Amino acid sequence: MKRTKIIATIGPACGSKEKIGQLIEAGINVARINFSHGDHQSNGEFIRNVKELRQEQNLPIGIMIDLQGPRIRTIVERDVEITEGELIGVFDASQKNSIPPRQEKILKFIGLDWKDIIKDIKVGNDILIEDGLIRLQVMENNNDYLTAEVKEGGTVKNHKGVNIPDAQLKIGSLTEKDEEDLKFALEQDADFIALSFVSEAKDILKLRQKMEKISGRSENLPQIVAKIERKEAIKNISEIIKTADAVMVARGDLGIEMDESRVAIYQKEIIALCLRSAKPVIVATQMLNSMIENPRPTRAEVSDVSNAVIDHADAVMLSGETAFGKYPIRSVKVMNDIIKKTEGSPFDVLAHGFLGDKKSSISSAVAHSAHELLKDTDAEAVIAASLSGFTARMVARHRPEKQIYVMTNNPKTHNQLSLVWGIRSLVLPECRTLDELIDRSIKSLIENKLVKIKSNVVIVAGRPGVSKEHMSLVKIEEVD
Repeated sequence: MKRTKIIATIGPACGSKEKIGQLIEAGINVARINFSHGDHQSNGEFIRNVKELRQEQNLPIGIMIDLQGPRIRTIVERDVEITEGELIGVFDASQKNSIPPRQEKILKFIGLDWKDIIKDIKVGNDILIEDGLIRLQVMENNNDYLTAEVKEGGTVKNHKGVNIPDAQLKIGSLTEKDEEDLKFALEQDADFIALSFVSEAKDILKLRQKMEKISGRSENLPQIVAKIERKEAIKNISEIIKTADAVMVARGDLGIEMDESRVAIYQKEIIALCLRSAKPVIVATQMLNSMIENPRPTRAEVSDVSNAVIDHADAVMLSGETAFGKYPIRSVKVMNDIIKKTEGSPFDVLAHGFLGDKKSSISSAVAHSAHELLKDTDAEAVIAASLSGFTARMVARHRPEKQIYVMTNNPKTHNQLSLVWGIRSLVLPECRTLDELIDRSIKSLIENKLVKIKSNVVIVAGRPGVSKEHMSLVKIEEVD
């Protein structure tokens, strides 16, 4: 069984129940639905198919809704050819009749579709268009429009993505479309909400408050995945990790906003911080990108996936490869194979002291003790009882070589643990005592043929009825 989880984006190429079933068989753990595409009807059908399959197969397959976020796009009536050194105008195209009059030195104008955005852009800021292929630098802000020099030219087409890395843009992380999509996601009982273009911890807090207001509850809500794709997010990464439930290293936009030569370094730094905080972390974007068109990945892509596993990411993600690529099932099988071979290598070992843990809490000390027992005894697995998933994450962050089985009485937690490294979760009825919890857990594993009679297992648990983020017990138990 692989430990690193696979997220696959569901789209037209793999959205049927039959195809999603094949994705599950190939090794996916989380189904991502990107709300930048499709509508509630088509995306709702994808969600229903996943729910039916996970119920039929009794598997914890998480459902992640990825909100589009405030994407800025170009507005042009026809393609605009621009060349290096040319001066062009950039204006706010969200308002009617907003095109400035042609100037003596400016004959070409490009619109941006975000209201009042011109006010937030300063002289010296770069404007990057279509994944940074075209670069403009702002020379003047004339209030109604910008004068920009073309640094890297090309053809500006309508509705292409725009990044302005150094501008302090006063745009929220949730648009009106996102709010409607969020309501739909809550109605569908999604397991995760991925928040695009996070800048600071406040963005996550606002989303959590919004979810509580819409749903009328604070428990059993979707977990929030903070997508790290902006320069501001890197500056505020510690607080973002502390506030979010999980983190996604969205390397596509991050590589546009930042120096691309540092993206791999940021990936490693973010994964390390998430491990120390016991927060799941996802590596995403273009992992097997060539498989959108080709049946085999490039050697560089294979290395990319392997390195994410060696970095100890909880999950790796496929986007266009499965959503609209020619080989969605094969892409998952290839990724699964790379993960297994990498995890079987001597390089997939967490270095001693990597977590930098000072055992500042009882829970971290208990998790550390469980890991040491697994290493120093013949125990074949660890059994963790977890209502919220906290205990599971604390154990998993040590990346033990033995299997982690997590028992929970919460179906939502059962599905959300699909994102956590190395976890295999099972649902148990609520137990009133610790002895009952241990007995039922072992019995369930025996019934599912997951542990052998007379083998030893490490038990990690808190007492029933105590705080959900409390671990107080670690022991070795013989299976009988």
